[in-house]
Amino acid sequence: MVGPRVKRLVEPSVARPRAAAKPVDGVLVVNKALGWTSHDVVAKLRGLFRGQKVGHAGTLDPAATGVLPILVGKATRIAEYLLDWDKDYRAVLRLGDTTDTQDATGTILESRSTTGLTEDAIRSAIGRFQGRMAQVPPMYSAVKVGGMPLYKAARAGRTVDRNPREITVHGIEVQGIAGRDVSLLVRCSKGTYIRTLCADIGAALGVGGHLLALERRRVGPLTIERALTVEAVEARLPFGHLEDELISLDAALAAVPAVVVDEATALRTLHGVPVPWRAAQWTDNVGTAEGRGGQTVRLQDGAGRLLALGRLPQEAGAEIAILKVLAETNPQPA
Repeated sequence: MVGPRVKRLVEPSVARPRAAAKPVDGVLVVNKALGWTSHDVVAKLRGLFRGQKVGHAGTLDPAATGVLPILVGKATRIAEYLLDWDKDYRAVLRLGDTTDTQDATGTILESRSTTGLTEDAIRSAIGRFQGRMAQVPPMYSAVKVGGMPLYKAARAGRTVDRNPREITVHGIEVQGIAGRDVSLLVRCSKGTYIRTLCADIGAALGVGGHLLALERRRVGPLTIERALTVEAVEARLPFGHLEDELISLDAALAAVPAVVVDEATALRTLHGVPVPWRAAQWTDNVGTAEGRGGQTVRLQDGAGRLLALGRLPQEAGAEIAILKVLAETNPQPA
């Protein structure tokens, strides 16, 4: 999610990068600092993990903090399969002030008194923002209309018509109300703009509002409790102390059903050869392949090693297509 440019409050370190002890693959949970862009974090870690690919899954605004999934090595190849994760946010909604960016980095467009607004009214209005709903993406976002990101039009002073998108707010809890500031815990689907949610709640209350502060607490199975700051990553990397912090590709893809193949089929799989239907052993989280045509699955060998991602055929008896090979053809000894 892209917001307006903000003054960076924490500057990335300019210290000379140090190489990792050995190549690694996996997902690293980083606690992004206030003022850093997601690109800042990737650029910094790219320098630390010399010679390895580094990317991220899910952008976090510069004015927000919290969980940023960083993909290292082969994990960069599975980014598209991680973007559907739902998320938890801790947010502060400030009522009374409407801004052009829907958050505290923008210019106040209108201020209204919140006098007379009761706690019951606030809780009641917020309680209606649960379940499936249509949300119009904010102008300061990376959503493209006519091939151009909305934020570029916004910075040029133009407003573009946007189609609403369906989102799901699985839960929204009021954790506290202090004056006109409301602390919220939000659990939502991908693509949900918390800025817009806050602005919409303010509008529903008739006083306007914007997002004052935001922390992402969880992205899928990745939680803030296991997140490392960039500084902590830099301190541990030269000593090889990151391996326990990296989430394996197989663990990151745990929500994708697994299919086990025999040793001979595993060797062919590593060369991208489609898997015959009869060679696949359906695990408990796949059950039967009936009605699952086109579904993505993990292909594992008998030892549980992740080999590749495949796509189930539309009809029983056909072959499982190999989408991405994720294991080494000739793995190096540990």
